[in-house]
This record gives sequence, structure tokens and C-alpha cells, in this order.
Amino acid sequence: MLAAAQWVSTTTGRITTDGHSWMTAVHWVADPKAKRYLPARTHGPRAMNQTTIVIAQELANLLECRPGIAYLARKAKCSERTVEYHLGMLREAGLLAYISKGTRISGGPNQASEYERIIPAAFDDALGIRTVQRDETAPAHTRVPVGIAEEGRKLIGKLAKRAARKVRRTPSRTRVSGKARCTPMQGGTSAFSSTGTSTSPSETKLASGSSTHPTPKKTHRGPQKLNKVGRRYQLAQELITNVPWLSNASGPRISWIARHCADAGWTWREVQAAAEEHSPIDPADVRRPSGLLARRLKGVHRLYADPASRALMVIAWEDSRAQEHFRHSGYDQPVSPAAVSRAAEQAMHTIQAVLSQPASGDGTLHAAGAIDITTLTRDEVLEHRANALKDPGYVEAMLITLGENDTRRLLTNRLVDQFLVIARNTRTLVPAF
Repeated sequence: MLAAAQWVSTTTGRITTDGHSWMTAVHWVADPKAKRYLPARTHGPRAMNQTTIVIAQELANLLECRPGIAYLARKAKCSERTVEYHLGMLREAGLLAYISKGTRISGGPNQASEYERIIPAAFDDALGIRTVQRDETAPAHTRVPVGIAEEGRKLIGKLAKRAARKVRRTPSRTRVSGKARCTPMQGGTSAFSSTGTSTSPSETKLASGSSTHPTPKKTHRGPQKLNKVGRRYQLAQELITNVPWLSNASGPRISWIARHCADAGWTWREVQAAAEEHSPIDPADVRRPSGLLARRLKGVHRLYADPASRALMVIAWEDSRAQEHFRHSGYDQPVSPAAVSRAAEQAMHTIQAVLSQPASGDGTLHAAGAIDITTLTRDEVLEHRANALKDPGYVEAMLITLGENDTRRLLTNRLVDQFLVIARNTRTLVPAF
């Protein structure tokens, strides 16, 4: 039936208020052997089936035929899309007609469609049911039955028995494996018996433990390999455990912030070194650890892309931590006057030795064997810094020889600042550079 004829005002059938009478028409249309109805759509169910009968039974039990799709899906134990398919087939077969079509209003409640249960005119013609129009001014769909032909009585009796029977959906069953169950105590009729093919090992093999199962279990499993997300969370947990100022941070936040470093194979020590490369972090001053870490790690995975550069960065960071500790210990521990005198005397000898050297053409003093810092290797740079840590006079000699800028590049700002603080506290005359 076309969509235009699926309304009460345009239907050719008649309205029935009796759910049992309507179910007789549903069973007559849904008869799989007669094939009286074929759906017009190319998708969905290919014919009426058991689900159609179950949904029709729920509609027949309603006083007001205004069902919700979710209600029918719950009662029929199927999806809402399946309910829509079968309602469409009932309308196409002329068994349902719209009184009002449901709407979906944005911001308001959804209105369900209201139907009238219809007995098609083809059903009356096939069984010889006679109908009359009692009110000539009333619509054609209000006509009522008044009799039935003799040849249709037997068929309508069979349909009435079907309509009175409660139909339930049969749950789908999926076989466990193959054509038969794999257990010896299977039920049903099978073409073979599994007990005839099973053999048990001898008692001697069972006692000695030499018998093996044809498909032994793997008892030893190696360590599972972490995927990308697991590696991120592992790095985050290591950072929270080992870095003091990240102890109160959230694991998922840290894993997301350090995701680029985790994907590149960084260790937690390398992440800490990159975060504290320019300045140390005091845990007491940190309020949002994740925000501070995100700011410090921005772009570092591209700056230190290879393991060699990360290793050098970690070494430089560890050296700066040692120098910071030495500087703070210098503030905390008192310096004896004898040590200050020896340092000042040694510094004066160094200054006199430098001043005794002839000046160069540009007027700059250079000590014998002056250092070109651009040609130094990394080991030589570390050796100069170690000497400066041991002897403050070494820093003063470098200041005189190289100048302040090159000395800071070679020995780091911390060592130079440490020497200047010690010299200022002991009132040692430091030449202007």
C-alpha cells in the first residue's frame, strides 16, 4: 500500500476495535506459504516473520494504539530499528493506518505516532465477509461486518486459533563448535560418538607423570610489552615517584604532558634534567606541578632529538647541581681567616705573573699559553671547571686572562659569581675587567 493510503482518511480497509479480530487478519496476511505480502523496500526484513507477530500482539493489547518505539523494542526484545521495519510492513500491508504521525520537537518531548488497527478489504473479499455502512454520512472505514460466506468459516476458525495463541520470539542459538559439542556427555542426535575416539593414558604413565596433553598450556609467559599509552603512564609514574616537585601531580596529566618525551624513549632523569636545565625548582614554590612541567618541556623533544644530545644535557645539568650545592655550602660554612689569606696571596701571585707578560697588539693582556675556548674539548672544559671548584684563585686568573665574558662561558656563571661573592666578603681587591 502506498504511503498516501496509510492514513485513516485514505485507507480502503475498515477499522476494528477488537484486538482478536485484528490478529486474525494479521495471521492471514503474514502466512509465509501464501506470500500475500512482499515489502516494497530493498533493505530490512524480506517478509513478515515471528517478530512481526510479536509486535502485532503488543499493539492488539493496547487500548489506545499509540505505542512508543522503545516500549515495543523492550517488549519484543529487539532493536528499535527492527521495530520501525516491522511497523512499516504492517502499514504497507494495510493493517495499520496513521491517525497522527509522531514528531520530534527540538527542546520538547517526542510525540509517538497514533494508529488505528485496520482489517484490509482483501481479507474481507477472500473470506467472504459481508460489511454494511450503517451511517451513510460516515466514512467508508467505519463499516461493520454482518456475516461470512460458508466457504470462509473453516479458514477463519483456523485463523482465530492462531490469534488466540501467544507467540514468543525464539532466541537465536549459536553452536559451540562445529556440528556437535566437544564434551563426551553431549545431548541430541549426533552422527558419531566422541567417546569412541577418546583414549586414556595407561596407569603407569599417569603415575610417572610422563604423559603429556596433545595441546599443553603455556605456563611460562614472558613480560608483556608496553604499548605507547602504557609507556606514557610508566614514565609519568616514574616522574611522580622520583622528582620531588612532582610528587603531588596527577598521573594522567603528567602522562599527557610528557607524551612526546615518552614516545621518543626518554628516561625520567632526562625529563627532569630538561625541566631543570635553566634554573632549579624548589618544591615549596610549586603550586601547579603539571603546568610548570608543561612550560618547561615545551619543544624539548625537538631540541634533544637523539640520545647523545640528551646524555650531554644530563651531564651538564648534574654539573650545575653540584656547583649550586658547592655555592650554597660556601654561604653556610664559615671561611677561616687563614684560608682567605692563602687564597688572596695566591691570587696576587697569579695577578703579578700575568701583569709581567707583555701586552698584545690590541692592548689586551694574555698569559703565556692563553686559552682559546672555541677549540677546547668537552673533557678539557670539565677539567677547567673542576680546577675552579677546588681553587678560587683559578677563577681570578681566568678572569684576568680571558676576560669576564669568556670566563663565564668556560666556567659557568655560578662559579664566577661564587668567586666574586667570596672576594667581596673578604674585601679582597678585585681588579676591574
